[in-house]
Amino acid sequence: MTKRPPLILVDGSSYLYRAYHAMPPLTTQSGQATGAIKGVVNMLKSLLKQVGPTHVAVVFDAPGKTFRDDIFPEYKAHRPPMPDDMRTQIAPLHAMVKALGLPLVCTPGVEADDVIGTLAQRAAQAGWPVLISTGDKDLAQLVNADITLVNTMTNVVLDEAGVLAKFGVRPDQIIDYLMLIGDSSDGIPGVPSVGPKTAVKWLTAYDTLENIEAHAADIKGKVGEKFRDFMPQLGMTRELVTIKCDVEIAEALEDFALKDSDEGQLLALYDELEFRSWANELRADGHVPNSRGANQWAVRTAAAPAAVASEADNRFPAPPSDAKTQTHIVATSDALQALIEQLAAAKRFAIDTETTSLNYIEAALVGISVAITPGEAWYVPVGHAREVSPQQLPKAEVLAAFQPLLESESYAKVLQHAKYDMHILANEGITLRGVSCDTMLASYVLDATATRHNLADLGSYYLGRQGINFSDIAGKGAKAVTFERIAIEQAAPYAGEDADFTLQLANLFDAELAKAPALQALLLELELPVQRVLQAMEYHGTLIDPEVLRVQTLSLTSRLHWLETQVYELAGETFNLSSPKQLGVILFEKLGIAGGKKTASGQYSTAEDVLEQLAHPLPALVLEHRSLAKLRSTYTDKLPEMMQRKTGRVHTSYHQAVAATGRLSSSDPNLQNIPIRTEEGRRIRQAFVAPPGCVILAADYSQIELRIMAHLSRDAGLLSAFQNGLDVHKATAAEVLDVAVDAVTHEQRRAAKAVNFGLIYGMSAFGLAKQLDISRSEAADYIARYFARYPGVQEYMERTRAQAHEQGYVETLYGRRLMLRDIRSPKPMLRQAAERAAINAPMQGTAADIIKRAMLRVQSALAAERLRAVMVMQVHDELVLEVPETEVEAVTALLKREMAAAADLAVPLEVDVGVGKNWDEAH
Repeated sequence: MTKRPPLILVDGSSYLYRAYHAMPPLTTQSGQATGAIKGVVNMLKSLLKQVGPTHVAVVFDAPGKTFRDDIFPEYKAHRPPMPDDMRTQIAPLHAMVKALGLPLVCTPGVEADDVIGTLAQRAAQAGWPVLISTGDKDLAQLVNADITLVNTMTNVVLDEAGVLAKFGVRPDQIIDYLMLIGDSSDGIPGVPSVGPKTAVKWLTAYDTLENIEAHAADIKGKVGEKFRDFMPQLGMTRELVTIKCDVEIAEALEDFALKDSDEGQLLALYDELEFRSWANELRADGHVPNSRGANQWAVRTAAAPAAVASEADNRFPAPPSDAKTQTHIVATSDALQALIEQLAAAKRFAIDTETTSLNYIEAALVGISVAITPGEAWYVPVGHAREVSPQQLPKAEVLAAFQPLLESESYAKVLQHAKYDMHILANEGITLRGVSCDTMLASYVLDATATRHNLADLGSYYLGRQGINFSDIAGKGAKAVTFERIAIEQAAPYAGEDADFTLQLANLFDAELAKAPALQALLLELELPVQRVLQAMEYHGTLIDPEVLRVQTLSLTSRLHWLETQVYELAGETFNLSSPKQLGVILFEKLGIAGGKKTASGQYSTAEDVLEQLAHPLPALVLEHRSLAKLRSTYTDKLPEMMQRKTGRVHTSYHQAVAATGRLSSSDPNLQNIPIRTEEGRRIRQAFVAPPGCVILAADYSQIELRIMAHLSRDAGLLSAFQNGLDVHKATAAEVLDVAVDAVTHEQRRAAKAVNFGLIYGMSAFGLAKQLDISRSEAADYIARYFARYPGVQEYMERTRAQAHEQGYVETLYGRRLMLRDIRSPKPMLRQAAERAAINAPMQGTAADIIKRAMLRVQSALAAERLRAVMVMQVHDELVLEVPETEVEAVTALLKREMAAAADLAVPLEVDVGVGKNWDEAH
């Protein structure tokens, strides 16, 4: 006999709380909070997809008191009231659950746990398997052969063996276990000094709480006394922790059959809550067009600024998405010629390349896809393996046909992540020109934080389209194949869809950018030109000396072995230094060092900030070991392996669409994270060398963010210090401490430097006190005196904070918008972090814009003066070049001139230039 699918009981209240704290605080443009709703619905959809049930009940707590409040007035009394932005999501969430066809249960006088317990017992007694979806440990008491728990956030399933493994006790012992340890989150008292370990120990020895009470006199020490004193309360505690399984529920089990969703109501809800991608999915299947209208549950608030607003900002009109991309395969010379003629006539088209690898140096071209109008695309295969796709045109014929179009500025090309395609075409001898839109960069410029900027996420977010997953055609894991091994009939729809999505996104973004001239200029005049400079830098690569790194690896290995020996000697035993769990036991249990903190998993935290506070020599050795081990694994061991055989160089990848402030990042290798404050870190830079006849030249902006602060705040004191060429940290110390500049000590300058840079990043008095090892009152006094001497800085901070609250974003000098979605969050920590970001982001973002402007000026000047020097790296506020020895003087002058002229500030930009045979020497 076939076993029926389980009855699914969803702990809706648990879902709601977890989603509220896990999801960002999303709101609609009318101010309705939606983050928790989105999180809960996502979890419900995922659960239904994984389990495929026939019967479901989603159970929520009913408003008002329960019988437990009558038993124990302190029950949950210490909990703060439900946040307003969470409360307003309950009614629309209930409406959404019902519209999805999911039966909803909400029973007054009891908790959701009691309803779930009653339904679970009723189903199990009827021979019906039950799966309870929750994150609540109390429900473990229900587990038996027929009832199982699943945590949808972690995908952990708890059956009888799972409960024993997780808690150390059987499901039938969970009530006794909870009575012993109590529940601080619900305000339920437990036996003083009895934690999970002691509870497990006692229940293992005596099996039940009743037996423990019978042997109470045998329990020695203070904990025994406390248990005996607590015994009279155990009866009340049992009532509080025991799930009530006899709640009167009108519905029969069969009433929980999964129903068809009410798609009209769903569309209305999706539209009202601005879940546009979900709405578009329904419309794509041929459902009702727009069903925006009033809802019975809607809670109206004052309109929020559009920039702060929502999960799916409605500034972008949803394009039609009711059909899949129609892709034509081009496999004959006549078809190729016809396609080229259409592209030439169109003057603007989307193009994408398919390749064998993400490594742009090694990747080989497999095919080219193009799109001219939405919904239609062409795929031209050139490099598929003959055994899977015998019919395709020669690559040389295809490239010869495309080259005039691709190299001409007269034809506008739109691409997604054009820099990669530039590399692929450069490998084939083609220089891509005429890029009018890169959808990755356009999305990033319009709103850097709305979504990730890869094509799949952009298609889902802005088009409401779920594209073909690469794994659907290439396979997964060990069975996955690269693109050239995929048959053309499967490859073409995937490739064509990429080009079509890119074209549709470009059409959307072009229209939006036309409404925002500053952002349009940022894309066309900065990001797209910088992309070409970055591609040239990547393609040229950086020369490293593997022998230097080999010697450093040997030195690091020797030091690491010595550190391990010292750690084991202090610990009195050997253990796995890489195991946080083992290290925590050594530090806080064996050695008894004060300051141990346990994480949610029950392990001691051995994070850097914890170890730094411990008064014992062992943690310092561990921190040094971690730092050196990371240097070895990330750089001295790995960099030689990253040298490309074709070029003998390391080729990083620069990322323009990652950091919200506009700063560049890099990977493979990550050049930004090579430490410069330690001797070992600086040694790694010694491996970045110049070729024979050349030197490394490094040009770095001096204190650029402080200079931008002076410009933005127009504070007279800061302006004067920079305009007169003073050491700004000494000048600050002199102003704040009221002493002569020449009399400022090293420690006073250090304190002033900490304040100058700390204020940019929103440092508090607590943070300054910690950094300078002074009292909080001294730090607060220093900050107060700083603002008294530099009132323009405080005025700038207050003005910027107010502006951020008003419009939901701040801007750089060049119009880059830095969205602050948490600026009006009801959660103080999120709101304060957004306020700190509001103050810092214009400075950091302007600095990022300036270094990009400098790159363009330097590249142009090098070409104009016909110099052979080449930019090879951009790191933070620094440009690094390979320069022929004969050009050092000319390039030094050029860098100082062009970088200083990259911005017109109220204070001068200063550029420090260094020269050496390697990167370290150039500093």
